[in-house]
Amino acid sequence: MSGRGGSNRRSLGTRLAAAVLVGGLALTGCSTGDGAAADTASFNFVAPGGKTDITYTGADRQEMPEISGEDLFDESKRISSEDFHGKVLVINIWGQWCGPCRTEAPELQKVYEQTKDDGVRVLGIDVRDFDRSAPQDFMRNRGLTYPSIYDPSGRSLIGLTGYPRNVVPSTIIVDRQGRVAAVYLRDLLADDILPVVRDLAEERGS
Repeated sequence: MSGRGGSNRRSLGTRLAAAVLVGGLALTGCSTGDGAAADTASFNFVAPGGKTDITYTGADRQEMPEISGEDLFDESKRISSEDFHGKVLVINIWGQWCGPCRTEAPELQKVYEQTKDDGVRVLGIDVRDFDRSAPQDFMRNRGLTYPSIYDPSGRSLIGLTGYPRNVVPSTIIVDRQGRVAAVYLRDLLADDILPVVRDLAEERGS
């Protein structure tokens, strides 16, 4: 009986620790209120020690599940992360309502402009914007030329196992083989990303 009770206490402690971790992560950006994704994909996100910058190397990299949705500017067009196969892909989750995103978005544009010839691409995922014109204006006003998926409900992210979708902005960097190489649960500057994507762009093979 005492062994079972100890196990129950450990289980409760584990659940509480996980709840504290997710709650703490939400404070690093703008919260959207969405919960964690269902366990349906090969990518299983974990933030060791509550880190906001997580990198993966070699065999630690897991395959990124496909993310797809409507083009922000063209309802008849769908964009998929698979469209960028063979490229280094910077996936940024943002919203025009999110204060840090206003500073971060031009920085991502810099990354795109400086590395596109090296095979680096940027893909935005606009969440929690229920008036499509607002994020469109956000991108136009800042001269953003990289594409974005329009996804108010965040449904395109359900395949990201364990990923804290309530953290906005956040960024996932995928290598040329379609594997997750880095995750950032905070707003970024171009200088944060450029060394990472340049190294990934130089990688070859598996």
